[in-house]
Amino acid sequence: MDLLLSSAIVPGVNNALGMLFALLVIFLAIVAPIWLVLHYATRNSANRRISSKDEALLEDLNESARKMEDRIHTLERILDADHPEWRKRT
Repeated sequence: MDLLLSSAIVPGVNNALGMLFALLVIFLAIVAPIWLVLHYATRNSANRRISSKDEALLEDLNESARKMEDRIHTLERILDADHPEWRKRT
C-alpha cells in the first residue's frame, strides 16, 4: 500500500493526506465539540417547557398541599387547646 501511495509514484499524495489529516484533527478538536454542545443546549431548552397537562397536575398538587397545611394547622390548634403539653412528648 505504501508503495502505491508513495510520492514517487503519485506526486502530492503525502501532502494531500497530511492536509486531510490536519483538517480532520481541527474538525474533531474544535468544530465537533462546539456542534455537540450547541445541539444539546437547544434540544434541552425545547424540552424545558411543561405541557398544559403537567401544569394542571401541579396546580392540583399545590391546592392539595395548601388544604393539607390548613388541616394540620387546625389539628395543632385543637391539640394546643385540649392538651397544651403535647408538643413536649416528641
